[in-house]
Amino acid sequence: MNTQPPKTVFLDYDTVSNGDLDTARLSAAAGVLALYESDEAKMAERIQDADIVLVNKLRLSRELLLGASRLKLIALAATGTNNVDLNAASTRGIAVCNVRAYCTASVVQHVWGLILSLTQHTQEFSRLTRNSAWTADREDVALSHPIRELQGRVFGVVGWGELGKGAARVAETFGMRVAIANRRGAAPVADRLDLDELLATADVLSLHCPLTDSTRGLIGARELALMKPDALLINTARGALVDSAALAEALKSGRLAGAGIDVLPQEPPVNGDPLLGKIPNLLVTPHIAWAAREARQRCLDEMAANIQDFRNGGRRGRVV
Repeated sequence: MNTQPPKTVFLDYDTVSNGDLDTARLSAAAGVLALYESDEAKMAERIQDADIVLVNKLRLSRELLLGASRLKLIALAATGTNNVDLNAASTRGIAVCNVRAYCTASVVQHVWGLILSLTQHTQEFSRLTRNSAWTADREDVALSHPIRELQGRVFGVVGWGELGKGAARVAETFGMRVAIANRRGAAPVADRLDLDELLATADVLSLHCPLTDSTRGLIGARELALMKPDALLINTARGALVDSAALAEALKSGRLAGAGIDVLPQEPPVNGDPLLGKIPNLLVTPHIAWAAREARQRCLDEMAANIQDFRNGGRRGRVV
């Protein structure tokens, strides 16, 4: 029986911590732990003799997994699994586990930060204050951007999981009515709406579904055209759910009132993205909805629990 502690590598620890997290639980569960900064060029070398690989954003391809002969477990610092070739992992007998519900409070807080910023036009009014328009006693300052109450409006949710439910609970405290989309390809559920009907109904549409073959490009030009011209679109889920070019055009042409986007199809967007131009009523943040310090600490602790359970023969957090 092998009593040696496993060799564990965290391939992109710098995407989770800037030195502000406590790694005690993770170190205790992981055996011999090495924390690395992201470097795609060194991934193969770093995992070739590892027993456990921890990863957040870097992609573990089939080729990389086939070259890691000792690898037994991949522990994700995330809920999404689209950066790991799950088929290759299954073929190799490599277990994969993720973490769930660790960042609900952080994501919900960010969702509503975007919604309120867009609804209250906080950036625009702050700019007017700084450029002396207010101190000049211009009468049009207070009415220069339309502010509307959320009470009585419809909060549309696509993806009725932990995050969608969390965002909806806050909507209800604002007096909004929550409408939920039927899952694409699944049997309709009572009191839910098909996506097209939800798009035409929602005053705020918030995306919380995973990226799959059936959800990729979920919101494109056709779907945006179905939305109310004064509606808001919020995406803190996955960038590829939305056609960036179509959204940019809808915002520029005034066919959509605003959008808050925390995720892009390519991250970081080294090849550019249509949403990074000068577009009215658009807020883009660099995938930070999950990143409150408390949420990141919770993520590490959940990873530690997954690893310890795996070493004890359990299946906690397993997706493969």
